[in-house]
Amino acid sequence: MLKRSLRRALLCICLALAVGGLQAREAESASANPELEARMMAVASELRCLVCQNQTIADSQADLAVDLRQQIREMLARGQSERQIHDYMTQRYGDFVLYRPPFKATTALLWIGPAALLVLALGALALVLRRRQRLGADAFDPDTDTNTDNQENSSNVPN
Repeated sequence: MLKRSLRRALLCICLALAVGGLQAREAESASANPELEARMMAVASELRCLVCQNQTIADSQADLAVDLRQQIREMLARGQSERQIHDYMTQRYGDFVLYRPPFKATTALLWIGPAALLVLALGALALVLRRRQRLGADAFDPDTDTNTDNQENSSNVPN
């Protein structure tokens, strides 16, 4: 009985220590230079995380994003400009890595697609409404009075 109680107590202590180590905390800055860190975050906020595609590299905690932030930090420390870093990332990963891809033949669908779909949807709506307007009144179901329908149904229900 005593052994069982000691085992349970030891297990509870181990679990409490394990859970205590899993608490989230603020990420530490990897650079001692706050100006360099700010420039790195500005560049990283313009680049898409390739793992979690709806976040920037600055926002993502994926291992690849952490590595890319470190690479950007090193490139800035070597004196490369933000434009050179963008060019390098685009050359390596394609326009997909840019959060705001440039307008060119390969990305035209990204820019024109939503507007084209909206125009098509509005055109289809106008066409359906125009055809519906040309139909005679007999093509539609007549309006029914819901109050009389309810009264007829309630009179058929036995008490």
